[in-house]
Amino acid sequence: MPTVTVNLTVNRKPVTASVEPRTLLVQVLREKLGLTGTHVGCDTSQCGACVVHVDGRSVKSCTMLAVQADGRQVVTIEGLAPADGGLHPMQEAFRQHHGLQCGYCTPGMVMSAVDLVSQNPTPTEHEVRDGLEGNICRCTGYHNIVKAILAGAEAMPGNRRATPPI
Repeated sequence: MPTVTVNLTVNRKPVTASVEPRTLLVQVLREKLGLTGTHVGCDTSQCGACVVHVDGRSVKSCTMLAVQADGRQVVTIEGLAPADGGLHPMQEAFRQHHGLQCGYCTPGMVMSAVDLVSQNPTPTEHEVRDGLEGNICRCTGYHNIVKAILAGAEAMPGNRRATPPI
């Protein structure tokens, strides 16, 4: 099968890859670039383990062709953290609030949560639960995931909730 060249910016670095036109973005990330934090859980866009950001919005990379991402900015869980090696506030919130068990769904949950909070800096618990539709965790009851996302929202720069009066 013929190949095409795609040019992406992945985690703030320019990347060029030669791919078959039917190659999925998740395959490029995992197999060509070695970014294995983006997981494949279902291959049907049901679980959300493959969520990455494309031009700042969450996308299920198992349903996006690599050619569709040509010329675009892609951020994976590996690129979410600041360059100093620390954790992104949402990652830290998941760690602090035990928002994971086996960790398989966590990268997709974190990426979806960051997008949710970028669109709604002060989500309610109900809005977080609605925003997680399309992300499945088979290990937890979601309580700590929701708690982590609410804490992460508070910790993200520019997303401080107003302190209630005493």
